[in-house]
Amino acid sequence: MKIGIVNCGGANLNSIYYSLNRIGVKSIISASRKDLDATDYLILPGVGSASVVMEHLKDNNLIDYIKHTTKPILGICIGMQILFEHSEEGNTDCLGLLDGMVKKFTPVMDEAVPQMGWNSVECNNNFNHLDGYYYFANSYFVKTYKDEVGNTTYIRNFSSIIKKDNITGCQFHPEKSSTAGEKFLKEFLKL
Repeated sequence: MKIGIVNCGGANLNSIYYSLNRIGVKSIISASRKDLDATDYLILPGVGSASVVMEHLKDNNLIDYIKHTTKPILGICIGMQILFEHSEEGNTDCLGLLDGMVKKFTPVMDEAVPQMGWNSVECNNNFNHLDGYYYFANSYFVKTYKDEVGNTTYIRNFSSIIKKDNITGCQFHPEKSSTAGEKFLKEFLKL
């Protein structure tokens, strides 16, 4: 098994690489279709902005590649958000693989934006073994009922894990979420 970590022009690539290495999985970091063709799974990593990530995918001719692949895809944080139709961040059209819009949190008195730190994820019955605390770093969120399997509350309730066909997304960072994050990655990779 080999994982392709798609270099989307954001940060956090090495954290994902090392977290996969810790669970015994080989991976490469690349924006080359040729390199990604030689992998079994794709990860769209977090940390970045929607407009920068989409521009980077466009510049590397990866938009259609990602839209039409049958490989399992995991989108992490911004990688999950770009799976949807549109993001308020930079008024950006995204991949449109999932129905929904990414919105910016409106700050409230006791809760700052961005959300930074540990928060709970509560999953539906088929995924409740993934309930736990995960590390978040996000100013934007999406709420979808159609493909949601896990949700979190920060300022408001939002989708923290989504699943549809070959697509999985998580708003949190599994690579920074200790044993819960490792469990989540193993679930995605069917280990």
